[in-house]
Amino acid sequence: MKDQIDELTLLLLYLTSFKDDYGLGEAQRSWKGYPFESLNELSKNNLILDSKRSKSVYLTDDGIEEAKKLIKKYHIKDN
Repeated sequence: MKDQIDELTLLLLYLTSFKDDYGLGEAQRSWKGYPFESLNELSKNNLILDSKRSKSVYLTDDGIEEAKKLIKKYHIKDN
């Protein structure tokens, strides 16, 4: 069950993300209102970049690619 929660957390992070230009280029960010255990696991697996001080996370390229695979897995339409 934990793996599915982590997958769905990544999927929600991606689906609710926004593009942000932080001076060095554009990055995809999302607010981190999800279980800390899942966020820590996603960060450990290099799918997101997390900061304890920030209220948002950055999705890595690997995280974005994995989220796109999850969209197909869960049959979600990506607009």
